[in-house]
Amino acid sequence: MDRVRSVLALCAATVLAVPGITALSSAARAADADLARNGGFEAGLDGWTCTAGSVVNSPVRSGGSALKATPAGSDNARCAQTVTVKPDSQYTLAGYVRGDYAYLGASGTGTTDVSTWTQSAPDWQRLTTTFRTGASTSKVTIYTHGWYGTGAYHADDISLVGPGVDAGQPPAAPTTPTVGTVTSTSVALSWPSVPGATGYAIHRNGTKIQSANGTSATVTGLSPSTAYSFQITAVNEAGESARSPAVTATTTSGPGGGDPADLPAHALVGYLHASFANGSGYTRMADVPGSWDVINLAFGEPTSTTSGDIRFSLCPATECPNVESAAEFKAAIKAKQAAGKKVLISIGGQNGQVQLTTTAARDTFVSSVSKIVDEYGLDGLDIDFEGHSLSLNADDTDFKNPKTPVIVNLISAVKTLKAKYGADFVLTMAPETFFVQLGYQYYGTGKWGGQDPRAGAYLPVIHALRDDLTLLHVQDYNSGPIMGLDNQYHSMGGADFHIAMTDMLLTGFPVAGDANNVFPPLRPDQIAIGMPATPNAGNGHVPSSETNKALDCLTKKTSCGSYTTHGTWPALRGLMTWSINWDRFGGWEFSRNFDGYFG
Repeated sequence: MDRVRSVLALCAATVLAVPGITALSSAARAADADLARNGGFEAGLDGWTCTAGSVVNSPVRSGGSALKATPAGSDNARCAQTVTVKPDSQYTLAGYVRGDYAYLGASGTGTTDVSTWTQSAPDWQRLTTTFRTGASTSKVTIYTHGWYGTGAYHADDISLVGPGVDAGQPPAAPTTPTVGTVTSTSVALSWPSVPGATGYAIHRNGTKIQSANGTSATVTGLSPSTAYSFQITAVNEAGESARSPAVTATTTSGPGGGDPADLPAHALVGYLHASFANGSGYTRMADVPGSWDVINLAFGEPTSTTSGDIRFSLCPATECPNVESAAEFKAAIKAKQAAGKKVLISIGGQNGQVQLTTTAARDTFVSSVSKIVDEYGLDGLDIDFEGHSLSLNADDTDFKNPKTPVIVNLISAVKTLKAKYGADFVLTMAPETFFVQLGYQYYGTGKWGGQDPRAGAYLPVIHALRDDLTLLHVQDYNSGPIMGLDNQYHSMGGADFHIAMTDMLLTGFPVAGDANNVFPPLRPDQIAIGMPATPNAGNGHVPSSETNKALDCLTKKTSCGSYTTHGTWPALRGLMTWSINWDRFGGWEFSRNFDGYFG
């Protein structure tokens, strides 16, 4: 967090389709159909799974949308869908492309997989190929992609014409679901099985929010003392049933999970360079102004990357001549706490790579962090894992059920610390956008491999700990362009980036574009927006006027600019900045603006 870093930005790809024109006999026309779903891309990415993707309005061959895909690094910008076909049947795959290298193909045919391509197409060029399915083939994957390191290509009007398959009927609607355990942030639901269903979908207040393979699910990320309506649908290959009768549940009162009752409604969070100066100068704990509600001590760092042994010490006097004694530091912490402030140990940072690869490292992490918390009398823990601390194994594809040891062990360690210190133990996280919002497009290495395994890697940690999480303040800085829920890329430098990134956290989003695997929204009281205090503190600094526009949009739905949010959240917790030291270096402009805005 303490230095300017470049964050890998990945571009996006998509595929479109409209019915292809194929020379067919009159007999064939009667039996054949275009089996490609959303071939024209008029419904966004519906039906397609893409390693990268964005919708453009120009150029298009027909309709109002087309694909623009730009391969990057080891990603060839592939977009694919799986189609149900008849065995031992002839099919024609066609589509239009333009730009640099563009491929169109089919795999899993059961006979010979096919593809066709063009090296360069200054204008729309039709690609077409045919194949015959194997004797037992019932599904085929069709795809388009570019080539590694080349320029962008566009695609439109993709079709797969051949004998259709009767998918049958959607299942019957489930009967009324039953409400189980209700907390301040979650509701457990169950329902009877439906014959013929291969899965179920949960709808909250009329909107589909998550899927389930079985006949029960727990809906999380809810607000306290709030009534919600739930309905269930059954799904199979033929589609989704009608919705069940609605059932209403009201969450319990009190602060949400992980929210100490004495944390102010709007809080200012800052990192204090307690163990180094970093060009901004050392700030003594006693000199931190009362504006700061949560003070994160930067940083606790491991003795080695995989040891789990976290150590913290004050800045050496050779680097920080005005550093206070340990006794003075501890006394100043107690004074801040007496004034209602929270002081946490932040683990990680740019240089503190932490990989809990073993259960032994997990247990050492718990014991060493506990020692720091006890020695300095701290209120909680901030997880600021950056760089290569978190990544996903190739077979780890479901953020709700992680398998990777560094993920599983971190979750276990934090839950142990939370249980040890109780409900008032403050837990915050400061991931980079690469590890959170980028998960809307990419998750780990991807279905076909080749992606950065760190993409979206914080999502399973956040999800598993959401009921214990006090604050998530993603670093909206030192970031490459990130695609928002409007399927447009957003870049640092203005209110728009903070609005789009925060809206994703408060609305939830499908992970890697999978509508059946949705990261649920967090509560607004769990969210603070992460910003640099000054231009010296990191890339992405914005003036106070842009900060206030972002707050206006998210809490009042005014000053929103071009991005349309999916709600209004007056309970948004506040702001986080890197750092208190840099804010002092800048004349306290960041904290003074916060005080002026929230009063």
